[in-house]
Amino acid sequence: MMKKKSVSARKASLVLFLCQMISALDVPLDSKLLEELSQPPTITQQSPKDYIVDPRENIVIQCEAKGKPPPSFSWTRNGTHFDIDKDAQVTMKPNSGTLVINIMNGGKAEAYEGVYQCTARNERGAAISNNIVIRPSRSPLWTKEKLEPNHVREGDSLVLHCRPPVGLPPPIIFWMDNAFQRLPQSERVSQGLNGDLYFSNVQPEDTREDYICYARFNHTQTIQQKQPISVKVFSTKPVTERQPVLLTPTGSTSTKVELRGNVLLLECIAAGLPTPVIRWIKEGGELPANRTFFENFKKTLKIIDVSEADSGNYKCIARNRLGSAHHVISVTVKAAPYWITAPRNLVLSPGEDGTLICRANGNPKPNISWLANGVPIAIAPEDPSRKVDGDTIIFSHVQERSSSVYQCNASNEYGYLLANAFVNVLAEPPRILTPANKLYQVIADSPALLDCAYFGSPKPEIEWFKGVKGSILRGNEYVFHDNGTLEIPVAQKDSTGTYTCVARNELGKIQNEVHLEVKDPTMIIKQPEYKVIQRYGQVSFECVIKHDSTLLPTIIWLKDNDELPDDERFLVGKDNLTIMNVTDKDDGTYTCIVNTTLDSVSASAVLTVVAAPPTPAIIYARPNPPFDLELTGQLERSVELSWIPGDENNSPITNFVIEYEDGLHEPGVWHYQTEVPGTQTTVQLKLSPYVNYSFRVIAVNEIGRSQPSEPSEQYLTKSANPDENPSNVQGIGSEPDNLVITWESLKGFQSNGPGLQYKVSWRQKDVDDEWTSVIVANVSKYIVSGTPTFVPYEIKVQALNDLGYAPEPSEVIGHSGEDLPMVAPGNVQVHVINSTLAKVHWDTVPLKTVRGHLQGYKVYYWKVQSLSIRSRRHVEKKILTFRGNKTFGMLPGLEPYSSYKLNVRVVNGKGEGPASPDKVFKTPEGVPSSPSFLRITNPTLDSLTLEWGSPTHPNGVLTSYILKFQPINNTHELGPLVEIRIPANESSLILKNLNYSTRYKFYFNAQTSVGSGSQITEEAITIMDEGKMAGILHPAVGAGKVQPLYPRIRNVTTAAAETYANISWEYEGPDHANFYVEYGVAGSKEDWKKEIVNGSRSFFVLKGLTPGTAYKVRVGAEGLSGFRSSEDVFETGPAMASRQVDIATQGWFIGLMCAVALLILILLIVCFIRRNKGGKYPVKEKEDAHADPEIQPMKEDDGTFGEYSDAEDHKPLKKGSRTPSDRTVKKEDSDDSLVDYGEGVNGQFNEDGSFIGQYSGKKEKEPAEGNESSEAPSPVNAMNSFV
Repeated sequence: MMKKKSVSARKASLVLFLCQMISALDVPLDSKLLEELSQPPTITQQSPKDYIVDPRENIVIQCEAKGKPPPSFSWTRNGTHFDIDKDAQVTMKPNSGTLVINIMNGGKAEAYEGVYQCTARNERGAAISNNIVIRPSRSPLWTKEKLEPNHVREGDSLVLHCRPPVGLPPPIIFWMDNAFQRLPQSERVSQGLNGDLYFSNVQPEDTREDYICYARFNHTQTIQQKQPISVKVFSTKPVTERQPVLLTPTGSTSTKVELRGNVLLLECIAAGLPTPVIRWIKEGGELPANRTFFENFKKTLKIIDVSEADSGNYKCIARNRLGSAHHVISVTVKAAPYWITAPRNLVLSPGEDGTLICRANGNPKPNISWLANGVPIAIAPEDPSRKVDGDTIIFSHVQERSSSVYQCNASNEYGYLLANAFVNVLAEPPRILTPANKLYQVIADSPALLDCAYFGSPKPEIEWFKGVKGSILRGNEYVFHDNGTLEIPVAQKDSTGTYTCVARNELGKIQNEVHLEVKDPTMIIKQPEYKVIQRYGQVSFECVIKHDSTLLPTIIWLKDNDELPDDERFLVGKDNLTIMNVTDKDDGTYTCIVNTTLDSVSASAVLTVVAAPPTPAIIYARPNPPFDLELTGQLERSVELSWIPGDENNSPITNFVIEYEDGLHEPGVWHYQTEVPGTQTTVQLKLSPYVNYSFRVIAVNEIGRSQPSEPSEQYLTKSANPDENPSNVQGIGSEPDNLVITWESLKGFQSNGPGLQYKVSWRQKDVDDEWTSVIVANVSKYIVSGTPTFVPYEIKVQALNDLGYAPEPSEVIGHSGEDLPMVAPGNVQVHVINSTLAKVHWDTVPLKTVRGHLQGYKVYYWKVQSLSIRSRRHVEKKILTFRGNKTFGMLPGLEPYSSYKLNVRVVNGKGEGPASPDKVFKTPEGVPSSPSFLRITNPTLDSLTLEWGSPTHPNGVLTSYILKFQPINNTHELGPLVEIRIPANESSLILKNLNYSTRYKFYFNAQTSVGSGSQITEEAITIMDEGKMAGILHPAVGAGKVQPLYPRIRNVTTAAAETYANISWEYEGPDHANFYVEYGVAGSKEDWKKEIVNGSRSFFVLKGLTPGTAYKVRVGAEGLSGFRSSEDVFETGPAMASRQVDIATQGWFIGLMCAVALLILILLIVCFIRRNKGGKYPVKEKEDAHADPEIQPMKEDDGTFGEYSDAEDHKPLKKGSRTPSDRTVKKEDSDDSLVDYGEGVNGQFNEDGSFIGQYSGKKEKEPAEGNESSEAPSPVNAMNSFV
């Protein structure tokens, strides 16, 4: 089977550059062929649609066209035939349709105003030009007027009106003085778009008599001058400041209509003192980047190349320190017709089908009409092969008589487009354009391409034969190209011969012979080899070749890719090169090149010249930079770079690094290109289009890199279509009625040519709709307005430049803007799980009502009231968010026995939808908190009075209080436990029949129907009889107070660090007690470890503890019947990271401690000497008068140790509690916190319905229960805490 590289012309269009036309037939650009083929007329040049002429010069109306046979020309004027033969002032250029109207010899330009249209006609059809409107330019004089002087008070505003005469085209306005100097302008004084001169406020220096407005008419090169205007400013003191008032435009709103592609100019000029500053915004959007400019001191907003997306309300705000004023300009962007698909010429064969498509867009939508040979198609001669379908003409089974020129007219109220496109039906027998008996010569094993350029209509079929009577060529060893070329991919010697190309269609047949000769390749059978020679020696390189006998080879020797030196020491033989009396300059690379007319081969060898012994010490260094860079074989996408290596400095070059500079896009910046081995001095480099390349080479050896070589010559590659399209294309709406298309722009290097632009295309997905496209430049965003809310769109962005388009881009799916959800979730149900947790269920909303990406559901819930405490409180709503299409969620942290409300809302990317109706639910009772206080008063010999407060959080209806108490003997052993149930409405109780002088421990808690709450404990004693109390009662104890039991150690507190703990306590009892501290690992059965406290101090530091370990501790006093405190439990901190510094290991700290120890030793020696001398040293008296600083408590206000006391001394310290040294209390528990769920306010639950939302409510922390204690500060601890 024959290989085909293209499909039939009936199935695909081929691009044809024949007289700027695109056809279904591929017509070769052969000049002789083109002269013979018939072609309908084509307009090649015409004057602009709106043609303003100079009335003093001849009027030239251009109309050029071409065709075969050459076309004739005719004109219409104002819709009727214009007979130029009857007007002596009008001539037509020979072989052209261009009119010349002679004005300079008596003609009047005004007499030739009108609408002209040119028609070019031959036997194949008629092409027409645009309607060319001829208007002579006008520069009328200013009307005379009497101008009164302007008397203005300082600080007032002023407008000097220009009112120029109406000219064609409109004049350019500027203000100057009598000396023809432009009047200075500023934020205060400036010229408006209408030419008037505006003063926001006048100053005394504005007084002058020569304010002159000039109008320059460029077409006629004339300038008209208005009479001078006088301004006199008079001063009044003080000058009154004024807030801004807009001078132009007036009112609060105005409208502006501009056409697509034009420049939009909006202006706001304000009066005021101080001079107002103008600021511009676009309501509901942003000013377009890269197309927005501010002129005239920001009083003029300029937007270039406007599009429909620039429609909207633009607000200017004038502001000074007294206030502001604003004006809103409603801008509507309309569009004259512009092409989407312009009709293109068709060249068809008889019997073929084709279409002409004419698609245009505009605002309003343009009307499409067709003409045939300049006549409306409705009244044109009928053609049975033609069918008009709106913007498309369909041709079926055309014949030669179907040849015509068709005109497409797209028009709306803002303009029109006119395009000519011909249908040329050709019936031509085959022609072979390749010269007969052409000889092709190739080297064996290389491809052979045998040409057979042809033309015919219908398109001929091509067949190849070998030999005069050979059979048709088929098989995989041949490739048949669509242009008729026969390719033999691997030509062999037996491929030599005569080949015949035959072209045939229904109108005829033609053939042509060409000849192929296959030659043997040229080879170097003995190549030159690497040589090392001593200085002044002789060396020889061989180059023995084998070649085809019919080819004449030539051998050239090069040194370092250059000609051999002109030196008699170099002897070139038939197959060798000999160098006599070698010197250091002969060092280098020698190349043997063998050339024939068909091929070329080469081989190289390096000559190294060394000095004769003794050899000096070798110095190794980085190589010298390469030099003599040369570019050869310049192609569009590649070039060959060669260079000469520099001195390698005794270390062989391992590789060369090639870098490039783009002088067009990034001058001065060098980029890595490639690298090659050190033995290679040429490289083929791949290039990109539209880059101005320079190259440099860096040599590398084991020592390092050389300096870069000098840059090569510059090479500017040709422009080409872009190779790639923008990346990261996205479509996300920012408003409910738009689609914002964004992409990452191509870099300058990727543009491949000038005029980089982007074709942005979109269409609604799953809707049978055409693509809508716009072409933009210098932006990476395009906003499509007027889209339905949240619908999918297919989007693609294609790069193009002045040469054409990049490959077809891939499509991405985007969505237009979201809007708030329309409906609320229904069927909201609440299931209360326990007193602090509830589960809420709801039905999902229909996805079409979400109007956006469903993000989840939000549950708003809040406490309405407590069912046990009727108190008003601030309603604080909490929010939980459940991601995804959930239908349930958990509500944690509820308060027991309370009434709650909740509602559910659906959430999308725009926001929240409406709330569901509020759902009310109640939590059941829970256990109460501990009673707010417990006081024991009025002790007697056998009774105690207990008073208490109700729980802060009853969490239900209190049913009773439970009081438990038991005696404690002197050895801290507990007696039997007694329990009493007390009615809930009681707040005090007198306990009778107690033992005298006995210590009791009380446990007190409240109950609801659910159970008992937390208990509060307290200790107290009954009083002794008076005889026993006399010796030990503390004088500070007064009547009505509970008497303490002596001796007593209480409020044992701990402050634990990593390896030590500060233990402190309070002692009540006889003076001079000797304390000890016992401690051990909590929960261990090991014996207590005992540490003796030095002196009578009430604190001690336990050292050598294990980090992260729980310890138990108690304090006792020697000599008091083994009396001990109650136990306390603490935990050491975790091991500190290695980056923390232990102060005890620092050199400066050790030195300081040594100095302190030395000072103490000196003091002890002095004291010892004084005592030996008999001097008195009343240590005891000093200790009594001034207690030991280590034993004496330290005060809070100076940062020293304070008393280790609690505001409520009767409360035992909570287990594991540690309070910071600043005496602040950290909250340990929270009844209304999500911290217990592991992630605090941002916690989430798992898929099984547990909490996944975020806890957005805020609640003040309640004070912690339990003792407040101070941690004894330690200098070592303080330093270790500093990171």
